[in-house]
Amino acid sequence: MDSATPTSAAIHAPRDTAPDPRRWWGLAVIALAQLMVVLDMTIVNIALPSAQSDLGISDADRQWVVTAYTLAFGGLLLLGGRVGDLIGRRRALIIGLLGFAGASALGGIAASGGMLLAARGLQGVFAALLAPAALSLVSTTFTEPHERARAFGIYGAIAGGGSAIGLITGGLLTEYLSWRWTLLVNAPIAIVAVIGARVFLHDRRRDSESRLDVVGAVLASAGLLSIVYGLSEAEQHGWTSGLVLSLLAGGLALLALFVVAEGRVAHPLLPMRVLRDRNRAGALLSVGLVTVGMFGMFLFLTYYLQVTLGYSPVRTGLAFLPMTAGMMTGAVGIASRLLPRVPARMIMVPGLLVAATGLVLLTRIQVDSSYVTHVLPSLLLLGIGMGSTFMPAMSTATFGVAPRDAGVASAMVNTSQQVGGSIGIALLNTVATSATAHYLTTHGTSQLAMATGVVHGFSVAIWWAVGFVLAAAVIASVLVTARPAATRTDVEVAEERVPVLV
Repeated sequence: MDSATPTSAAIHAPRDTAPDPRRWWGLAVIALAQLMVVLDMTIVNIALPSAQSDLGISDADRQWVVTAYTLAFGGLLLLGGRVGDLIGRRRALIIGLLGFAGASALGGIAASGGMLLAARGLQGVFAALLAPAALSLVSTTFTEPHERARAFGIYGAIAGGGSAIGLITGGLLTEYLSWRWTLLVNAPIAIVAVIGARVFLHDRRRDSESRLDVVGAVLASAGLLSIVYGLSEAEQHGWTSGLVLSLLAGGLALLALFVVAEGRVAHPLLPMRVLRDRNRAGALLSVGLVTVGMFGMFLFLTYYLQVTLGYSPVRTGLAFLPMTAGMMTGAVGIASRLLPRVPARMIMVPGLLVAATGLVLLTRIQVDSSYVTHVLPSLLLLGIGMGSTFMPAMSTATFGVAPRDAGVASAMVNTSQQVGGSIGIALLNTVATSATAHYLTTHGTSQLAMATGVVHGFSVAIWWAVGFVLAAAVIASVLVTARPAATRTDVEVAEERVPVLV
């Protein structure tokens, strides 16, 4: 019998504690912490031109202001998730918040480009500890189906809409205060979250001690770092570059060694039982593929609004607000109400098809397109579709996992987002650049042709994003087969979560 299979006694054991009446305040704290982490992936984007000019960062190095954060975040998530399992999720959340606040303050007072890059890397390190702890606290705090659906609806909306909120906040802070406040703003937010965590959150003590898998941590972190680094370098050096191919091949080799090593240690960093569940695997794959398209779309649409249509940073940020509203509607208004009664794939698949429709509409943009008629409808559909997808996917990916593995399961959700986002930025940007170059070779290099060629490149890349979203819909329809949580007994839930992926 698999070690994750619960015994009959365990299934029918009485509940040991009543739900904490303050758990919804705890969710507010978790949501605040998660929002800070997610929006920091985009809040600096709009502020980057100002920071580059102020600190004298070269064009070749400016990408590292963003990449330093995603590299550390994506590469260390598995380690951060397991550390949270060992030391306690609330403690990991508080340490992550304090560290993130300190790193943000360091970046906000940066006197040089090197100091800013170091601060962004530190932000990623502490985000890798904070994010899995936040998601696992939601998973272990809310177990009743209807409450769980509502909690994950709120969390999913924040996880999906945080990037758009980051663009809005970044534009406002940059235009009316300073680019430094896109980093400094994290310090007071983190302090409030720490106070709230100490008051409203609690963690069950572990009954048994476990050791950290050092070999697994090194292999997984090095493998993920190598892959994310390789993907980030593809934009500058091309996919056939020896450096890029070496980094990608080396990263895959390290991850293969990691899988082999995990089967031979007593306390693995990533127990394979976490991934053998077909519903969890399908949810993780769907999230990763969707994020490929979403991150690329954010990048292209930001440039389109600012460079092609001439929007200011504030106007650009506000232009994404309808998508944020759509995500809240999809996650809280639709998915959270349906998930207790409807199978997750019956929410995810329609949501993904709605999002794909929004992307298809976005491919129609031209140099002189109207925001109201061409961009706004796409953003609304994307928001509703993504909100309806992320919420049930995150709930499914963390549902039914053994308490000792809650942190690492949560880390896998964040890892799929980070790796998917890195692939999306690198791959789709390369596609867009190539399409633009091909367009210019046949239409000349006049000012109008160059503007049209850039938009053409965006459209071609967005078609690729449509393909990734549709692939996610297929995977969700095939792998995510669990019945609604509200219709299952404890025994059936336990049986469904026995590894069955073949």
